[in-house]
Amino acid sequence: MSRTCVYVSNGADGDIGTYSMQPDGTLQPGARVKAGDAVGPMAVSPDRRFLYAAVRSKPFAVHAYMIDPGSGALAPLAVSPLAESFPYIALDRTGRYLFGASYQAHLVSVNAVGADGRVAAAPLQLIPVGRNAHSIRADGSNRFVYVPTLGSDQMFQFTFDATTGRLSSNTPAVVQMQPGTGPRHYVTSSDNKFLYVLSELLATVTTFALDAETGLLTEIGSASGLPPDTQLLPGAPRVAAAPPRNRDRDIWAADIHLTPDGRFLYISERTGSTLGAFSVNAETGKLIYLAGTPTETQPRGFAIAPDGRFLVACGEKSDTISVYAIDQASGALALPQKYPGGKGANWVEIVGFG
Repeated sequence: MSRTCVYVSNGADGDIGTYSMQPDGTLQPGARVKAGDAVGPMAVSPDRRFLYAAVRSKPFAVHAYMIDPGSGALAPLAVSPLAESFPYIALDRTGRYLFGASYQAHLVSVNAVGADGRVAAAPLQLIPVGRNAHSIRADGSNRFVYVPTLGSDQMFQFTFDATTGRLSSNTPAVVQMQPGTGPRHYVTSSDNKFLYVLSELLATVTTFALDAETGLLTEIGSASGLPPDTQLLPGAPRVAAAPPRNRDRDIWAADIHLTPDGRFLYISERTGSTLGAFSVNAETGKLIYLAGTPTETQPRGFAIAPDGRFLVACGEKSDTISVYAIDQASGALALPQKYPGGKGANWVEIVGFG
């Protein structure tokens, strides 16, 4: 029998909430599994055997868990040190390497992962990049890796050798975006032809064409994820040295995900606590804004179920999580079902078995 499981990082509680999703989208809460203070980004191995969660309090570490395929329960496996505080971690397509991006230290890392799921203590690489690296992922071919740097408005382009686990700068090494964009998270289309980058400071999504041979990106368009009558204003990077400012109306976008069929794309915006929806033209990569939907307060993370029928969102200032049914024809999000959550919830992973 197939099973779908939901995992939510609760940063303020220092644990991971586990839930079982029923075929109709309802959730059954399971155990809360201890992690560490300020637990944040998570990643699931391609074979769905392991879940990894990065702790952003000192000593920086990644917690590895074994996933029971029958129940979805998490069993602690190992804790390994990380070089810095990472707001984003990801595995390559083989599951043998763990990538990390550090906002504060302006670098990315690569750690080897053993066949037993344990992350090696010493990084294979630590690579300086532009200011405020905010995510890192491999493309669909596992040959190319990209790093948005929010503070320098750049996309760093790497080639990746899955045999050695090493990243090398592509040529050119950087794509410069418009000043004040603040690129944050991104996703690639299922056919690997397009890459969609979310702007934290504008809540726009920029479409890049991805060259299958070279891995180089070419910007081809941008669309706003906010309604035309929004009262929000362009934001600014959140860094320790920034001058004081009133951020009550700052755009503060966070996460981005595509439905598995590639027809709809969603983003979260934290100041207004909304989810923005787009339709996607699979041939051209063009995005058309559809609508915004109210969601949990300060929604840093959300995820879409593997069958594309449900979206699960959490909020850093909310004690509940929401499950929305996704209309398969229009992409509209139905009124949510709400479930008890933890404090400081900031990341969602959904895993399907069977």
